[in-house]
Amino acid sequence: MTTHYVGVDISKVKFDAARLSAEGKYKHKKFDNNADGFAAFTAWLVGFGDEKPTIGMEATGAYSIPLADFLVGEGYAVSVVNPTKIHAFARTELGRAKTDKADAKLIARFMQEKKPPPWNPPPANIRDLQALLRRVEHLSEMRQMEQNRLDTAAPAVAESIRAILGSLDKELKATRERILRHIDSDPNLRARGDLLDSIPGVGEATRAHLLVALSEHYGFGNAKQAVAHIGLDPKIRQSGQWVGETHISKAGAPLLRKALYMPAVVAKRHNPAIRAFCERLKANGKKGKAIICAAMRKLVHIAFGVLKSGKPFDPKLGLA
Repeated sequence: MTTHYVGVDISKVKFDAARLSAEGKYKHKKFDNNADGFAAFTAWLVGFGDEKPTIGMEATGAYSIPLADFLVGEGYAVSVVNPTKIHAFARTELGRAKTDKADAKLIARFMQEKKPPPWNPPPANIRDLQALLRRVEHLSEMRQMEQNRLDTAAPAVAESIRAILGSLDKELKATRERILRHIDSDPNLRARGDLLDSIPGVGEATRAHLLVALSEHYGFGNAKQAVAHIGLDPKIRQSGQWVGETHISKAGAPLLRKALYMPAVVAKRHNPAIRAFCERLKANGKKGKAIICAAMRKLVHIAFGVLKSGKPFDPKLGLA
């Protein structure tokens, strides 16, 4: 078992690394966030002359994945940690310093104390699907920004904005079609997608997001783990006799929670299992958004069960 941990605070151009020894001493260095920087980083680690340390970094998407990929390829144990967990750990330390160097040290201490599981790189088909889904989100955000400008635009620029909106609409349509082709051309994704299609309330966009969120490479043992990964698990607030409102943890990917909201609304009306579930919640005094969040969780449970069993959705089993 390793006795050395390295925390990495990463940004677009640079990353800070802090090595924490078994004696509680730090060594710090900054590197370029590119191939040369990756090589220099591993050379720096080798220079200490001991066993390979366990390395941790926050999940920052495009900034962290290339380095994590490289390190796994070099035989290092790497944990890519949800930033919410790092921030919660920071609050327990009551620290005030907020620099890249301090954050790297914080992540090293988190690794030493919490020992999160190693990161399992997603397979190529899931990684490509993730990239396509992010592209749809980015295009949608750009379109909304242009639409907002058009609402208050002077006549002199309105035509230009409409032209940009037209281009964005075409690219959105093309990217969504690429997602469908990507799923259809991959036997595994197509088979799992067909199972998800059997669930009332799950459309093409939701299916794609669920294929990523419930990817086999995560190794979820049960639906509760998948729900927590997405950030839909309840966060109970209670102290002594006081009981506050229960909210979802929001510890997972916000893009997926956003993608599940409208399908849950639809499923609440058209999916017999979710409709009955929501009616019971309403009869017990639950209201509005709390019911929709519960419907989102139920939808993930059903999707997990369908994929785990390899059998299409059965309304009779869902009502059982």
